Amino acid sequence: MIATVAICAAATAGVIVRPFRWPEAVWAVLGATLLLVTGLIAPAGAWAAVLKGGDVYLFLIGMMLLSEAARAHGLFDWVAHRAAAGARGSAARLFTLVFLVGVVVTAFLSNDATAVVLTPAVYAVARQAKVAPLPLLFACALVANAASFLLPISNPANLVLYASDLPRLGAWLAAFALPSVVAIGTTYLALRWLFRADLAGPAERGAAVALSGGGRMALAGIGVTAALLTLASALGSDLGWPTFGAGVATALVVQWRAGASPLPLVRAVSWSVLLLVAGLFVMVEALAGTGLIGWLAARLSDGAASDPRATAAVAGGLLAVGSNLVNNLPAGLIAAQTIATAHPPAIVVDALLIGVDLGPNLSITGSLATILWLIAIRREGEDVTFLQFLRVGVVTTAPALVLAIGVRLLIG
Repeated sequence: MIATVAICAAATAGVIVRPFRWPEAVWAVLGATLLLVTGLIAPAGAWAAVLKGGDVYLFLIGMMLLSEAARAHGLFDWVAHRAAAGARGSAARLFTLVFLVGVVVTAFLSNDATAVVLTPAVYAVARQAKVAPLPLLFACALVANAASFLLPISNPANLVLYASDLPRLGAWLAAFALPSVVAIGTTYLALRWLFRADLAGPAERGAAVALSGGGRMALAGIGVTAALLTLASALGSDLGWPTFGAGVATALVVQWRAGASPLPLVRAVSWSVLLLVAGLFVMVEALAGTGLIGWLAARLSDGAASDPRATAAVAGGLLAVGSNLVNNLPAGLIAAQTIATAHPPAIVVDALLIGVDLGPNLSITGSLATILWLIAIRREGEDVTFLQFLRVGVVTTAPALVLAIGVRLLIG
């Protein structure tokens, strides 16, 4: 057990720190490979773990194809002009518009879509309006997690954590609508305060941009994807295939309409993200084989039996911190297996969900959405260090997490 935990911890540290500036995926794959070479996980177990991520891979591919189609056909530039016009010369008003759009995109397309699809558009907004890009980019990163428990489809982790016991939409809103609004509002106010100097200036409107036929098709593809995800969630279906199908169809149609090959869009996709996810799945599988799940389940059962509310608060907080240490994807998988074994009351599960969704805003590698966001801003020539993100994350996320879990406990 010690060796497995040590390898997983080292690999996770590599993902966070990125020694030699190697991509995050390299460290996740190295960790998974080392577990295989040392015999800490059998090849069959590793392959089974990789296959468990099938729905996530399909979802990400679809979203990245949508993003590339939108980028290639000028949708982001058009969105930038519309946002800059709506700001009416105010950088603070522009920030608010970006944040609200982020809430909508996260709610109906998921937090990963906010990272992949919205972030490039927001960078274009900042460039056209001639305002500091980082406040707007941080709004994308943090709202992607802060709004990710507004609806069941707002974060794939929601479906993982609840598995076949996903609450119906009415029950979901009764449990999470108010905590989500509190988390979103707290995050917004904290970001406005942190970046008050940058947002005090003007925002230029820039030249008008006409939306091309390909851009309209890309926008329609994003709308169809949102509808498909809402329907799939209502039916309790996986989100991967609908997103993949919509992304592939949109890429093919917009390129066909432009008389171009879809290969440039395919080549522009960040395929290394899939390797990162696969490596994380393998490490979770190895940890599960150490007896960690059983130990966690026993602790959770004991706590829930004696004091459910205190256990909910502690468990949600610990999972939030743990998600930043090991990424919320593996943390969510471990939490889901622990819940399946322990069968804690609903209030404990709800607090765990808030922890795994909102907690990752403390770290640049806390959630897959934030890693995708980081990759997106690097493509635009921007970068954010671990300490930069931590500084912003502590100020915004700590109060949002405490208040959101506290409100959920008050609702009962």
